Amino acid sequence: MKTLVTGGSGYFGEVVAQRLLERGDSVRVFDLVDNEDRPREVELTRGDVRDRDAVRRAMQGVEVVHHNVAQVPLAKNRHEFWSVNVDGTRIVLDEALKAGVRKVVLVSSSAIYGVPDANPVTLATRPSPREAYGRAKLEGEEYAKTVTSRGLSVSVVRPRTILGHGRLGIFQILFEWVRRSRPVYLLGDGHNRYQFVHADDLAAACLLADGRKENDVLLCGTDRFGTMRELLEGLVAHAGSRSSVRSLPFKPTVVAMKVTSKLGVSPLGDYHSLMYGREMFFDITSTSEAIGWKPKYSNAEMIADSYDWYVAHREEVLRRHGASHHRSPVKLGVLKLLERLP
Repeated sequence: MKTLVTGGSGYFGEVVAQRLLERGDSVRVFDLVDNEDRPREVELTRGDVRDRDAVRRAMQGVEVVHHNVAQVPLAKNRHEFWSVNVDGTRIVLDEALKAGVRKVVLVSSSAIYGVPDANPVTLATRPSPREAYGRAKLEGEEYAKTVTSRGLSVSVVRPRTILGHGRLGIFQILFEWVRRSRPVYLLGDGHNRYQFVHADDLAAACLLADGRKENDVLLCGTDRFGTMRELLEGLVAHAGSRSSVRSLPFKPTVVAMKVTSKLGVSPLGDYHSLMYGREMFFDITSTSEAIGWKPKYSNAEMIADSYDWYVAHREEVLRRHGASHHRSPVKLGVLKLLERLP
């Protein structure tokens, strides 16, 4: 089976491509960039998801599409949130329909829920995004409904925050501070329950979804998680670090995060200030019943896995240039002030 992975050079897209290859699929990656470690068997078609002609060429001979291209919160480019996550998604879905693709798996985001009124989030929870990234991802989902009405089968996968070996971005800052026994910080008391999903577990759900005829929505997160404080304290213990886990006052810190983000002196985006100190988790029962999926990793296991990978590959990571945001080291900006506190 010929399968296309858009954004296949990004962190999660690369995981999906590898799992598809292991399943025996013929895999084509569509991305602006290439990865040095791309398997030889994986075909690369370079192109921008907003270029309809390039997308049309990439669709030739394809049976299934895993759509993973996204402009992520770390990028903080409001124009590209829309042009990539909405316009690009529209083009991918349109061209998949025209090409006679059997199935599209569209990876969305839990950001579409903003700050939910109640937890756990279920399929009955009304999406209510509160920042640009979440609004763009929801609009991409809305367009998927129009193409399903025209005959294209689409499964929308909504993941919680992704962790796993090789996941960097903002986590690289946390891992570096823990490695060097620097303080790490919570927003408020850290008793907010917060759920993650391991990239391998999420990829498994996506591969199960691509065999379905149904148009559905799948919520993906681990079934074993606790508070943000438990997560960080557990990571520090796992690493054998001397890092202290400290609380920052919630409201003034959120204001400071928003201001420094808008000034361009912080790597954190609107979604980070909105959700880091708040509670959010999915009820994954509907997903388990629909596709027979069960996550393998707990919060504690996946952050330990992510940290251990970072420590083992740190020198390679720090030399990396031109990779996607979630495969790259992050510039601290104003966060250097926190790093230097005794």
